[in-house]
Amino acid sequence: MNTSAIAAEYRLAYWAGIIQERRDSGLSIKAFCEKAGFHENIYFYWQRKLREASCEQLAVIGKKSTATGVAPSGFTEIRISESLRPQFRPEATSSGCLYIEVGGVRITADGAYSPTKLAELLKGMMPLC
Repeated sequence: MNTSAIAAEYRLAYWAGIIQERRDSGLSIKAFCEKAGFHENIYFYWQRKLREASCEQLAVIGKKSTATGVAPSGFTEIRISESLRPQFRPEATSSGCLYIEVGGVRITADGAYSPTKLAELLKGMMPLC
């Protein structure tokens, strides 16, 4: 990595901190920029640069994961054996059902679903928490 790339990365990290600081402050962008002593256009410039850099990183991660078949970091694959797979029962009513949502994944289990199987499924989902 050359010095200009290192300097660019440093500036992005610096402005990421500034933008996070503004979010944490609860101030409007205009008020924060006035208080910090720089123009709003500078804030928006660096915000755009950070978004572009994030999109580039996501594109690289996406290409790597597609090429290798491996999910990007932060994702966990859960494989459920056929014996643990819950069966859809349209006749089940909402009474007596258990609903669990973790990281955008929703599990619905009625009274016929084995507690042992449910415990194994939840154990597999723990890395998502």
